[in-house]
Amino acid sequence: MTERLNVFAVTLAQLNPTMGDIEGNAAKVRAARAQARSDGADLVLFPELFIAGYPPEDLVQKPAFQDACRGAIEALARETADGGPAVLVGTPWVEDGRLHNACALLDGGKIAALRFKCNLPNYGVFDEKRLFSRGPAAGPVTVRGVRIGVPICEDIWQEESEDYENVVETLAETGAEIILVPNGSPYARDKSDVRLSVAVARVTESGLPLVYLNQVCGQDELVFDGGSFALNGDLSLAAQLPAFEESVTTLRFTRNGEDWRCAGPIAAQPEGDHADYAACVLGLRDYVAKNGFPGVLLGISGGIDSALCAAIAVDALGADQVHGVMLPYRYTAASSIADAGELAGHLGIRYEVLPIAEAVTGFETILSGIFKNLPPDITEENLQARTRGTLLMAISNKTGLMVVTTGNKSEMSVGYATLYGDMNGGFNPIKDIYKTQVFRLAALRNHWKPDGALGPAGEVIPPDIITRPPTAELRENQTDQDSLPPYDVLDAILERLIEREEPLDKIIAAGFDRETVTRIDHLLNVAEYKRRQAAPGVKVTARNFGRDRRYPITNRFRDKGEPSPAADETLVSRGSKASIDAFEG
Repeated sequence: MTERLNVFAVTLAQLNPTMGDIEGNAAKVRAARAQARSDGADLVLFPELFIAGYPPEDLVQKPAFQDACRGAIEALARETADGGPAVLVGTPWVEDGRLHNACALLDGGKIAALRFKCNLPNYGVFDEKRLFSRGPAAGPVTVRGVRIGVPICEDIWQEESEDYENVVETLAETGAEIILVPNGSPYARDKSDVRLSVAVARVTESGLPLVYLNQVCGQDELVFDGGSFALNGDLSLAAQLPAFEESVTTLRFTRNGEDWRCAGPIAAQPEGDHADYAACVLGLRDYVAKNGFPGVLLGISGGIDSALCAAIAVDALGADQVHGVMLPYRYTAASSIADAGELAGHLGIRYEVLPIAEAVTGFETILSGIFKNLPPDITEENLQARTRGTLLMAISNKTGLMVVTTGNKSEMSVGYATLYGDMNGGFNPIKDIYKTQVFRLAALRNHWKPDGALGPAGEVIPPDIITRPPTAELRENQTDQDSLPPYDVLDAILERLIEREEPLDKIIAAGFDRETVTRIDHLLNVAEYKRRQAAPGVKVTARNFGRDRRYPITNRFRDKGEPSPAADETLVSRGSKASIDAFEG
C-alpha cells in the first residue's frame, strides 16, 4: 500500500463568505486551495452552500443566481486539472429541473461528483423544504483512493424517522472511511455542546471519524461561529478550530489497519456570556462591512444599553468608525451627561452633545392647537424620543453612518420603546439580549474583551452606568421599574413565555405573581406590531424575535391561565387600556 493511501490530509476552510458575492467567495476558495496545496493536502473542505453564502433565502430561487453559482463551480472545477488538492464545496445546484442544496467534488479538472442534502430542516430559522428538493441518501465519494462520506449539515442532526434518513448509517454501510460534514450552523448560546453531542451520536453509530466544518460570519440576524472540530472513531476530540474567526487548518489522517485517526490543534472555545458578547461583535461587524456602511452612529444616553452597544461597536469596527451623540432634554440628569462623556472618552470615539429642548418645544408649539384642552400624557414623552430619532437619522443621511439602535430583548418583548424614536436604526447588536444579561455583559467587558476586538482593554463602561437604576429619563424622577416589574422577575417570566412557550398556569405555579404574569403576557402579545418594525439584530438565544418566533400581529388568542374572577377584573382595568397607553408609540 502506498504512502499516499496511508496518510490523507484534509484542509478545513472555516471561512467567512458574503451572501451573493459569488466571485468573492470563489476567490476565497482559490486562496484556501493554494494554502492547502502548500500544506500537501489531498482535499480542501468548505462549508455548506459556501459559493452562494448561507442561508440564501429566496435569492436562491432566482435563475440568474443559480446560473452564476454553477458557472463559478465549473470554473473552479477546471482549475483542479493542475494536480493540486481536490475541493468539496457547497453550492446550489439544479439537476433535472430540481434545485438542491449540494456539495460538489471538484478534482482532475472536472466535477467529479455531486451530493445533495437529504434531510431539509424546516424549523427555527430554517426554511429549506420550501426552497430545495430532497436528495437521496447516496454513498461515499472517492478522493485519492479514500472513500469519503459527505452528509450535509442536517443530514447528521436527526435520528432516522418517517421524515428523516439516517444518512451516516447509509454511508457506513456503503463503505465510507471518513465522514466530512459541511455545515451552516448558526450560533445560539450553548450550541457548541449540542453540535458535539450530535456528532458523538453519529460516530457512535458508525464507528467512523467525523469532521464537522462550520462557516464563520454574520448574515443579517444570524451569526455563524465556526468552532469546527474533528472526532476520531473512538470519540476522542482530534481537533478544534477557534470560534468567531476564520481559520484554514490542515488535518492529517493516518491509517491504522482499517481505521483512520488524526490529531490537530485544539482551540479553547468561549462559553456563556463571553460567547454571546463575541457573537454580538461579529454580527455587527459583518452587517456594517458587508452592507458598505463607513461606520456607525448611536445615541449615547448615559444608560447601560447604549453604553454596551457603544463598546460592542468599537470592538467590532474600531473607535474611528463610531460616532456617539448625547441628546439631552430637561429630564436628563447631570450624572447621565457626565457618564456619557466619560464613556466616550474611554472608548476614544467621536462624541457630541446636541440639546433637543428647542426642537421638542417646536413640536409642542406646532401641535398646541390640536392638543388644546387635552392633558399631557405619554405623547409628550414620545415626542422627546422621536426628536432624538429624527436627529440621529438626519446625521445618518448626511454622513452615511448607520444608526445603531440599542433596545434590549426585555424592552422589545413588552413594547417599552418608541416607534420612530429610540427604535430608529439599521441594526441592533443587543436585540436578543435580556436586560439582566446586559448588566452582566457590561461588567464582563470591563475586565475582558474577545480575541480580535478593536476596542481598548480595561474598564470602558463607567461603573455608575452599571449600578444606577435604569431610566428612560422622559419625565421627572422616572425609572423603568415605575412601569415594569424588577428586571430579574421580568426576564424570568419572559424567558418562560418566549423560549419555553410555557402556559400561564405553569408559570404562576412556579411561584410568580398571577397579576404580573398575566400583564406581561398581555404586553408581549400587543407589542408584536412594534417588533415587526424593529431593526434586525443579532440572534443569541434559542428563540429570537423574527426568525424563530413568528407571531401574527392581528391575533385575539390569549392564554387565560385559568384566572380567578378578581384577576380577570384586574387584567381589564390595568392590563388592557392602561398597559397599552403606557407603552404606546
